[in-house]
Amino acid sequence: MPPPAEPPAHVSANPARGLGAFIRLQESGLLLVILALGVLLTVFSGNVRTPVFATGADGTQERVYVTNPAGESVPATVEKNKFLNAQNLAQLAKDTSFIAIMAVGMSVVIIAGGIDLSVGAIYALASVLGAMALHAFGPNGDHAAVAPWLGVFLGASVCVGVAALCGLINGSLIVALRVHPFIITLGAMAILRGIAFVTTKGQSIGGFPPAFRELVRYEVGNGLSFVPLAVMLLVTIAGGIFLARLAAGRRVYAIGGNEVAARFSGIRVERVKLGIYLLSGATAGIAALLALGYYGAATSGDGQGYELNVIAAAVVGGASLTGGKGSALGAVLGALVIQMINSGIVILGIDQNYSQIIIGTVVIAAVVLDNLNTWLARRRQAAHA
Repeated sequence: MPPPAEPPAHVSANPARGLGAFIRLQESGLLLVILALGVLLTVFSGNVRTPVFATGADGTQERVYVTNPAGESVPATVEKNKFLNAQNLAQLAKDTSFIAIMAVGMSVVIIAGGIDLSVGAIYALASVLGAMALHAFGPNGDHAAVAPWLGVFLGASVCVGVAALCGLINGSLIVALRVHPFIITLGAMAILRGIAFVTTKGQSIGGFPPAFRELVRYEVGNGLSFVPLAVMLLVTIAGGIFLARLAAGRRVYAIGGNEVAARFSGIRVERVKLGIYLLSGATAGIAALLALGYYGAATSGDGQGYELNVIAAAVVGGASLTGGKGSALGAVLGALVIQMINSGIVILGIDQNYSQIIIGTVVIAAVVLDNLNTWLARRRQAAHA
C-alpha cells in the first residue's frame, strides 16, 4: 500500500508555520513600515487645538460654544494630536484611495515587465472629457431636463471608457511598433495632456448633477469618505484575485519573469500586453471619476506628477521593475506609505518642495533593496545547488 501523500509545500501544517509564512510575506514588511511611520508622526507632530462641532436639528454641522470664567460665550475647542486624529486619518484614507487605485493597475503593468508614464495624462484627459459629459447633464447644462442618474451613467462611461481606450492605444502601439513602453508612454504623456489642454483651453469645468457629488462625497463616521475607500477596496480585491487566482494573472507573471520562455510556452504575449495597458488606463479612469465627484471640477492640469507617485507606490509595494514580482495589496500599502510621507511633510511643517526629493529617494531605495534581495536569493540558490 503506497504511503500517504505529503501536503504541498505551500500548505501550512500547523498554526506556527502559518504564522511564520505570514511573517515572511512581502507585505508584512510594508505593514511594519506603515506602523513605524505612524508612531514617528504621532510622536513628533505635536498637538493642535481644533474647534468642536455638533450636528444640528437640520443635519448640518454647527460650532459648539461654552461659557468661560468671565461669563463670555466662546467657541469650544479640544486638543488633538496633529496626525493621530479622526479627521486627519479620514483625509489620509481619501487621498490614498485615488493613488492606490491607479497603483494596482500600474503594478500589473510593472509585473509584466512594462511601464506606463502616461497615467497622469490619461487621468487628466479622462477627467476633463468626463467633466464635459457630466456638465451637459448638470443644472446649467444643455440636457438638464434628463434624469440625473442617466447623465451620471453616461458621464461615468465617458470618463472610464476614454481612459481604457487610451490604455489600449498605448498597448497597441507598444505591440505593433515593438518599441520600448517607456518611449511610447512618454510620448503619450505629452500628447494626451496636450489634447486635454486644447480641449478645455485651460479652463476649469464643473456644474455636475448634484446627485453625483452627493454620492461620491457621502461620509460615514467622523468625515470618512466612504465611496473612494470602498472602490479602492474593490479594485484591490479584484486585482488580487486576478493576479493570484486567475490563469490570466499567472500569464502576467510569466511574461514578466521571462518573456521569451512565456512565448515558447504558448502564451499570447501581445494579447496579454494589450490587456494590461487597457487595465492600467481603466484604473486611471476610475480614479479620475471619483476625483470629479469629490472635487466637483476638472482642469487639464489635473494629475500633474501622478505618474511618479503611482510608480513609486507600485515599486515601494514590491513590484520589481525587472518584472515578475508584485501584488495588488502591496501596491495599496505602497500608496499608503507615499501618502503618509506627503502628509507627514505637511504636519511636521517641512517645506513641501522637499516632497518630490523624498519620494524619489524612497523609490531609489526600494529598487536598490529589490536588487539586493534578488542577489541574495540567487546566492542562496547557488549555495543549495
